[in-house]
Amino acid sequence: MARTILSNARIVLENEVIAGTLVMEEGRITAIDPGATTVAGAEDCDGDLLIPGLIELHTDNLERHMQPRPKVNWPHAAAILAHDAELASVGITTVFDAMRVGSVITDRKARYGKYARALAGELLEARARDMLKISHFLHLRAETCSETLLEELAEFGAEDRVGIVSLMDHTPGQRQFRDMGKFKEYVCGKHGLSDEDFAVHVDTLTRLRAELGEAHEAGAVAAARRLGAVLASHDDTTAGHVEVSRGYGVRLAEFPTTVEAARACNEAGIAVMMGAPNLIRGGSHSGNVAAEELARLDLLDIVSSDYVPAALMGAAFLLADLWDDLPRGIATVSAAPAAASGLGDRGRLAPGLLADVVRLRRIEGQPCLRGVWSHGRRVA
Repeated sequence: MARTILSNARIVLENEVIAGTLVMEEGRITAIDPGATTVAGAEDCDGDLLIPGLIELHTDNLERHMQPRPKVNWPHAAAILAHDAELASVGITTVFDAMRVGSVITDRKARYGKYARALAGELLEARARDMLKISHFLHLRAETCSETLLEELAEFGAEDRVGIVSLMDHTPGQRQFRDMGKFKEYVCGKHGLSDEDFAVHVDTLTRLRAELGEAHEAGAVAAARRLGAVLASHDDTTAGHVEVSRGYGVRLAEFPTTVEAARACNEAGIAVMMGAPNLIRGGSHSGNVAAEELARLDLLDIVSSDYVPAALMGAAFLLADLWDDLPRGIATVSAAPAAASGLGDRGRLAPGLLADVVRLRRIEGQPCLRGVWSHGRRVA
């Protein structure tokens, strides 16, 4: 692999920004040297910022490429390549692709059919054949309100690179969708359900939670241990929810819905992750706590692009401005998610770490990318 030298750059380190030169070789960062001069044979960055490649822990973007419109199914191989290229283009160099496990076979209109095992196999095959630009791991979203969760989890093994298992409880009227009006708006809009279909859907999920919820939750916790994956909670709302999460060994809280839950996570040593769209839009589309409020209370650790990949970079700079601390803002999309997911070889710019690097410049406040390197290879 060719040696790449980026000089005359402003390099964002863990606690400071320095003028200097960064060297990449054999997929690793081999040197970071201070000094504003241009090195012979180097790419002159003209004062642009260099930051670590972004790390995305929870994104539904692959599902969006699989079904670009309602009832339109796209070939998985093409969807995977398009998803991979889109993430590279916005500076994401490591992604945990979220896939639902746990299907509702009897409710065909809601279209919660099985897909994760087949899709994961195709994704891993693409990785093995060097078809992908960036690093991909699996994030299994374990739906407790389902009929087939335990069977689907059993289909995954250590060879599948499952990095995260999250406990998803979408029982209507609690957690993310305490507001049933918001829940109806979301589900009917996404799946085109009639009022009658929606009522059936609510009854189905409520019944499944009552009948199988405890067994499914216990099974998902056991699967995370078996797979060596980080266990995450989802949409914690109360301190009681967080206490249960702590007892399970949860290390990551995805999108807590209240200040109470976020504060309880902080006290329990559980990293709090919020959505970049929440930050950029100025609030939650579900009517829950605003990510900015948690940031101002020092209760936000990690940002996820969730359903808008390009939002991740913008959110990091919004936080940098809010905190008046660029390294801290960038850490929410690099060092912090790396630590939460157990990836010690990336997330920071330092000699010996993977050469996942992004070059950018802010123009009228907007971060504009000039180059993206994954394992030292330029991918965007």
